[in-house]
Amino acid sequence: MSTISVREFSYNPSAVFARVEKGEAVQVTRHGNVIAILLPGSGASERYAPLVARGQIRLKAATTANLSRLSSLELPEDASPLDALLAEREDERQ
Repeated sequence: MSTISVREFSYNPSAVFARVEKGEAVQVTRHGNVIAILLPGSGASERYAPLVARGQIRLKAATTANLSRLSSLELPEDASPLDALLAEREDERQ
């Protein structure tokens, strides 16, 4: 999900809506506070739209600021990334 300011939105709302039509969710902020979330009308996020609108859930944006907090695994070429992820999760549960 990307974030834009009200000012940026007001300059070209058609471009923002075009991004949403392509499947992107967009947060609109005023003074750093989220005031609106624009979600595509169809697709995977459609089922979450009512929950977001009621404030029952918040969609977490993946940004470059978050990347440093993500863990990284070095895998041999013949290893399955899914198996490695499942093994790591199992280790965390114990």
